[in-house]
Amino acid sequence: MKSVRAAMAVLLVTMTASAAYVPAAVAAPPGPVDPRDPADPFIWLEDLDGQRSMDWVKAQNATTEERLEASPHYKTFYEDALALLGAKDRIPAPRFLNGEIYNFWQDEAHLRGIWRKTSLEDYRKADPQWQTVLDIDALGKAEDKSWVFKGAKCLEPDQQRCLISLSDGGEDAVEVREFDLAAGSFVEGGFRLPRAKQDVVWQDADHLLVATEWTPGDMTESGYAYIVKRVTRGQPLSEAVEIYRGEKSDVGTTPSVLHDAQGHSLALIVRNVDFFHSQTFIVGADGVQKLTMPEKVSVAELVNGQVVFRLDEAWGDLPAGSVASEPLADVLAHPEAMTPRLVWKPGPREALKVVDGIEAPHDRLLLSTLDNVNGRVLAFAPQADGSWQQAALPLPDKMRLDFGSADTTTDRVFVTAEGFTTPDTLYLADARDGEVQAVKTLPAKFDASNLVVEQREATSTDGTKIPYFLVHRKDIPFDGSTPVLLNAYGGFQISETPFYSGTIGKLWMERGGAFALANIRGGGEFGPAWHEAALKTKRQIAYDDFAAVARDMIAARITSPRHLGILGGSNGGLLMGVEMTEFPELYNAVVIQVPLLDMIRISKIAAGASWQGEYGDVTKNDDARAFWLKTSPYHALRKDGKYPEPYIFTTTKDDRVGPQHARKFAARMDEFGLPYYFYENTEGGHGSGADVRQSAKTTALWLTYLTEKLMN
Repeated sequence: MKSVRAAMAVLLVTMTASAAYVPAAVAAPPGPVDPRDPADPFIWLEDLDGQRSMDWVKAQNATTEERLEASPHYKTFYEDALALLGAKDRIPAPRFLNGEIYNFWQDEAHLRGIWRKTSLEDYRKADPQWQTVLDIDALGKAEDKSWVFKGAKCLEPDQQRCLISLSDGGEDAVEVREFDLAAGSFVEGGFRLPRAKQDVVWQDADHLLVATEWTPGDMTESGYAYIVKRVTRGQPLSEAVEIYRGEKSDVGTTPSVLHDAQGHSLALIVRNVDFFHSQTFIVGADGVQKLTMPEKVSVAELVNGQVVFRLDEAWGDLPAGSVASEPLADVLAHPEAMTPRLVWKPGPREALKVVDGIEAPHDRLLLSTLDNVNGRVLAFAPQADGSWQQAALPLPDKMRLDFGSADTTTDRVFVTAEGFTTPDTLYLADARDGEVQAVKTLPAKFDASNLVVEQREATSTDGTKIPYFLVHRKDIPFDGSTPVLLNAYGGFQISETPFYSGTIGKLWMERGGAFALANIRGGGEFGPAWHEAALKTKRQIAYDDFAAVARDMIAARITSPRHLGILGGSNGGLLMGVEMTEFPELYNAVVIQVPLLDMIRISKIAAGASWQGEYGDVTKNDDARAFWLKTSPYHALRKDGKYPEPYIFTTTKDDRVGPQHARKFAARMDEFGLPYYFYENTEGGHGSGADVRQSAKTTALWLTYLTEKLMN
C-alpha cells in the first residue's frame, strides 16, 4: 500500500516554509442534511464523481497548483522526475512466459505502455531487440478508452493463451479479455468478462473459475465478489455454473489453480472471512471440500507433489510464522485430518515476507525472508521421505531482495537486490545448483558517494526497541539542522525494507536531505507477532513507535521539528494523519497520500469494510468505536489545533481506499481555517498516476512542498 505527482497558473507571492497560507473557502454551499450521517457536514464529498464534489476538487487543485508550481523548484523537479520515471536505462522487469521473456514498459513515447517480448539470450544484452505484443496506448485510442494494463494470467503449462486485465483509468475494477500470444491478438469469440472487481483463473483450456458481480448486488459489503462460477468456452455468462457461494459479510471469495512441474494441479476457492482469516476449499468433480486448518493458515504453492502452507498462526506443534508441507495425495484423501510437517521456522529476528515471500520455479521451493530486516533467499529441495533440504542462495547481504518471475520449466528465478544507496541489480538464480548471475544493473540515478546508511533503534513507550534505517551525508553537523524525511507503513503485516529511489535520491538527498524508514509495529518485519501487537484497538502503539523514532532523531540532534517531515500512503496515510493530530509539535511537514482518515465511516467508503480485520469494526464493536472516535484523524482535528500545514494527495479513480477520506479531511481543515494543500489526480487508481507524466507531476508537487517547508 504507497504513492506520489503538469503545469498551470501564476503566483504573485513567493512561498516560504514559515509563511502559513489559509486557502480561500472553496467548499460548495451547504446542502441539505444528509440522512447517511446528519452530524457530518462533508458527507457530500463522498459522492465520488458528482458535479458538486468535482467542482470542489478542481478548485482545490487549482489553488495547490498555483502555489506550488510558482516555486522556483517545481519546474526542475518535474523535469527531473519525468526523466527518471521515463528513463530508457531502467531495468525492464522480465517475466518468463511461453519460452520467452515478456515485459511491460512505459516511457514518454508509450505513456500507457506496451507489452513486449524478446528471448532470454537477447534480454541479457545491453540493448535487447523487443517485439511489441500489445500496445495499450494504441488500444485506448482505437477504443476511446483510458486503458491501464493490469496484468495477464496465462494458461499452464503451455502458456499460449492469456487473460488480459484492462482498467479504465487505473481503478481496481477490470475488463478481462482472452489473448493469443502466438497470433499477437485478442481471440475473436474468446473469453471476455465485463468490467468488475473480479478474480478470474484458468481451470483448463475451456473453463474459467470466475468470482464477479454476476447480477447487480452480488458483492460483499467490502465491494468484492463472493460467488464463484465455472464459465465454459462458447457459452454465455448467464449459463455459468455456480460452484461456491460465500457470505455478503465476507471480504470476498477468490478462486485459484496451482500447478507443479510433474503435472499435478490443485483448484482452490478461498473464502476470505476478513482480511486475515480465511477458509480454503478444494474444487473437485463433485463440488467443493473444505480443508480443516486454522483460519490464518493458507495454501501457498504446489511443488513436486507437495502442498506448501504458510502459517500466520500456530498449527498444532508448528509455530506461527513458519512454512509447512504435506503430500497432495494425502491432502486430497484426508482434507479434514491433515498432518503437515515443518519446512522452515523463523529465528527470533527472522520473518517470512508477506508479499512475494514464497515462490516455486519448477521442483524447488524458494522463500524470501528477513533477518533483522535484511533480505535472504532460501532454496529447499524436496527429499524422497517428504523432508526438505535447505540452502541459502549467494545473493548480496544487507539488501532488499525481491523475487521476480520464476521459470516453470527450469529452477531459474529472477531476483532483484537493491539498497538505499545501491541501485537495483537483477540476478538470475538457479535454485537447483545455487548459481547466481548478475544480468542487469541500474545505472546510478544520484550521487551517493557522500552518503552513509545506518540501522538505528528507538525506544517506544512500552520499552520495545524499534529499528529504523537512516540515510544521511557523512558530514552532517548534528546540530538539528538536517532536513529529514521519515517514512513508515505499520500495517497489514507488510515489511518495510531498504529500497533505491532515484526521485528521492536526486531531488531530496542530493540537495542535502536525509531519509529515514521506520520498522514500526503493525508491519511484518519480525513476523505475525510484530503485526498483532498493533492490531485493532492496540494500534496506538504503532503511532507511539513512529513518534519514538522521530524523538530519537531529534534527541540525537540529527534533525529538529523545524526540519523534520513525514511521508506515508494508504495505511501509511492514516499513520501520517494520526501523527499530525497527536504529535504536531514533532513535525513541520506532513505528506498524506491516498489515505484512510475517516475511521468511523470507513466501512461505507470504497473497499473499507474489507479492512475491519485490521482496524476493528466500529459498527459492531464498542471498544473499536471508542478508540477510533478518539484517534481517527478526521474526528481528531480541532479548530484551535496547532498543526503543521499538510500536503494531502489522492486520486479520483482510487476504488480501493477512495478519495473521500482525503477530501473530507481537507474540507474540515478549511472549515477550521487551518492551512493545508490538497491535490487530487483524476486518474491513477490507488497510486500516483496512470502514466509517467501524471506521476512526474504528483512527485514534483509533493517534493516542492517538502523543500519549501524543510529546506528553505
